[in-house]
Amino acid sequence: MSENDRVIAAAREWRGAKMALATVVTTWGSAPRPRGSHMLVHEDGRFEGSVSGGCVETDILATATEVIAGAPAIVKRYGVADDAAWEVGLPCGGEIAVFVQPVSAQCFPPELFDAIADARAAGHSLPVAFDFATGRAAPGEKGDFVHRYAPPHRLLIVGAVQIAQALAGLARELGIETVVIDPRGRFLTEERFPGTTTDDRWPDEAVSAWRPGAATAVVTLSHDPKIDDPALIAALRAPTGYVAALGSRKSHAARIERLAAAGIAAPDLARIDGPAGINIGAIGPSEIALSIAAGMVKAFRDAR
Repeated sequence: MSENDRVIAAAREWRGAKMALATVVTTWGSAPRPRGSHMLVHEDGRFEGSVSGGCVETDILATATEVIAGAPAIVKRYGVADDAAWEVGLPCGGEIAVFVQPVSAQCFPPELFDAIADARAAGHSLPVAFDFATGRAAPGEKGDFVHRYAPPHRLLIVGAVQIAQALAGLARELGIETVVIDPRGRFLTEERFPGTTTDDRWPDEAVSAWRPGAATAVVTLSHDPKIDDPALIAALRAPTGYVAALGSRKSHAARIERLAAAGIAAPDLARIDGPAGINIGAIGPSEIALSIAAGMVKAFRDAR
């Protein structure tokens, strides 16, 4: 579950209580959190999420308390101040602006959390426009800040091998929904992939059924062309956001020849990240999984 998903879940759990929502609306330089990051504050002082990784949260909590008590929505700006950098500021050298507004019918309606969650669950994006003067947030494309709530990222791992175990764990920490696909029952067990969704259908059927889009990555790891190739073909016939295949440069060249013979066009073949991941000189399953996770994250970032 991503951080903003946890914020939405908390908003639903705390429904009926007075709350304030803080949103990062501007960043510059080495800002610790991206635009659109949220921090939700309950009237009793509890909070979920982060806007700066700890640098300015104390001040945001104080501002949120004032907003909950009736103060108007406000944009707070933070950067490096010579004497205050270690009190309220960003010692990392960046600058951020944070919009703090009440969760209320007039500002951020509670039902908007439901609309965001429903859109994401359906695989759709929902743009929400924030108006700083009125404190209002509503679905739309025009405002002082527009945050597009995209569908959650998903990773389809084909091949329940040791690298897949490490990669599934990394993806979980990154808040990426993960499915491990393998028709070989002895590989695909709860003991080997605890808490991970598994799919024992043939890979092309499974990948197609999961309907990969721009927010989905498909990574093949089995080293068996009978398993990996059908999955890659299915992924390349869909608007999959990131497609990667494990193997050496030599094995990848042979893979490209097989897929071309199967009718995959050159532009689609070029979409495959192979060998998979970022070259970090990885040794062993955990480091290889790390390099693949980094390649996937970079692809998702570059697509924004």
